Amino acid sequence: MTSGAGTGRFDVVMTAPRLAAPAVAVLEQAGCRIHYMQPYPSAEAVAALAREVAAHAILSRQGPVDAAAMDASPNLAIVARHGVGVDDVDIAAAQARGIMVTRAPGSNTTAVAEHTLAVILALAKDLRPLGATIAAGGWRGAAGQVRDIEGMRLGLLGFGAIGRAVARLALAFGMRVAAFTPNPVPTAGVEFVRSPAELWPRADVLSLHCPYTPATRHIVDAAAIAALPHGGFVINTARGGLIDEAALAAALDAGHLAGAALDVFETEPPAADDRLRDHPRVFVTPHVSGVTPRSLDAMGTMAAECIAARLTGGDVPPERIVSP
Repeated sequence: MTSGAGTGRFDVVMTAPRLAAPAVAVLEQAGCRIHYMQPYPSAEAVAALAREVAAHAILSRQGPVDAAAMDASPNLAIVARHGVGVDDVDIAAAQARGIMVTRAPGSNTTAVAEHTLAVILALAKDLRPLGATIAAGGWRGAAGQVRDIEGMRLGLLGFGAIGRAVARLALAFGMRVAAFTPNPVPTAGVEFVRSPAELWPRADVLSLHCPYTPATRHIVDAAAIAALPHGGFVINTARGGLIDEAALAAALDAGHLAGAALDVFETEPPAADDRLRDHPRVFVTPHVSGVTPRSLDAMGTMAAECIAARLTGGDVPPERIVSP
């Protein structure tokens, strides 16, 4: 299940099969040995490997890190996220054990923002259905509807680095942008609303860019979807659990929504019988919006730098520390 890279006095579990070369170099220079895992390992598998190698650090990319994984190795000092979201890590358990948790803010901002605009265009231009029609031997039909995004109302749920980057791109395409964030900062061309409920009816396109927490789980539920304008689109490049997927499927089936683009699912990878995998109105990608060579280098290197600093007595950049 695992393979090692590097030799030294520290053992690092990588919850994925690969790590960018610059990140590997940072860890090896700090005296770390890397133990890779197969894609999407279970929490039990992460804990088992941490116990087997007496891990000093876990570099979390594709597998959950829970209390059992933290208890598996007495050496564990840090869990470093290969990315921005930390919902795969039990933060409370880490705090209780004095284990540092870090993330890589800003590392994939451009990649996710570009992906978001790409799928908005793909939905508006009806690219998937039109391509399927031609592949099946057809040509133009009455069912297709190609639309302009200029003048469309884009609603952003969340306005961090990625939300701001999406807004800049959308404004350049002539979209009208509204956003909800708990702490708005005046931004040219962006209208801020006081609650998510105020955002829904203003969003011909709703795009999600907020963290996944107990408070935001299924924040886009049946009531929220019903409040969206008829014929609108939902875009999720954040976390699958933000959307009630059954409610989304029902709205697509009923024709209330014209389409959705999902880079993330509540369960990843989604089950073989998950209807949203091949729904004719859904454009799906396998959680790759932030996976470009540049962003992979940045995410991996920032996580590796945090691990190296923590294990060798250096200073971890404070903006990367989630806990303690």
